[in-house]
Amino acid sequence: MAGDIIVEFVRIGNMLKVSAVCARTGREVSIAGDPKAPRAQLEKIAIDKLKYVMKKDAAQVGPAQRGIVI
Repeated sequence: MAGDIIVEFVRIGNMLKVSAVCARTGREVSIAGDPKAPRAQLEKIAIDKLKYVMKKDAAQVGPAQRGIVI
């Protein structure tokens, strides 16, 4: 996957929301983790999920579309 990835950590109650965003495409994924877990581990999981989702999106037939086609 080419391009930069932005990672954001947000504490919500007793969990930590970790979002990974592809700076090139704007594709975003999130995970919920234990705030006591190492941040590097949570960051890797979020980035791996983003790579998986983007690879899955790229494998779909036809161009990627947003919204509803009428």
